Amino acid sequence: VQLQASGGGLVQAGDSLRLSCSASDVTYSMAWFRQSPGKEREFVAAIRRPGASTYYADSVKGRFTISGDDAKNTLYLQMNSVKPEDTAVYYCAANRNRLALSAIWTPVYNYWGQGTLVTVSS
Repeated sequence: VQLQASGGGLVQAGDSLRLSCSASDVTYSMAWFRQSPGKEREFVAAIRRPGASTYYADSVKGRFTISGDDAKNTLYLQMNSVKPEDTAVYYCAANRNRLALSAIWTPVYNYWGQGTLVTVSS
């Protein structure tokens, strides 16, 4: 499965931004992770099929929304009220299978996109 992430850019604190991740094949678990300079890659949000259950890191809950378009095999991350601490390279990840609930928060996904940079200025 090939993943192509897009939508990053430079925004101001409080603005909104939508990231997209196009997948070349159907997957049942998809997620967004991010990595800031000098920090480890961290979980942001995930979605599992069937049922489109969603999961969020506490740091983005209430501000970010993950969703998917099954017809287009595309994953989205709507980012609202962004903060400078949201600055990072955002990676989409996918797994053909429906991952266990205990695993979706971890970087065990088989497929990764190339990353898209989000910079939030204060």
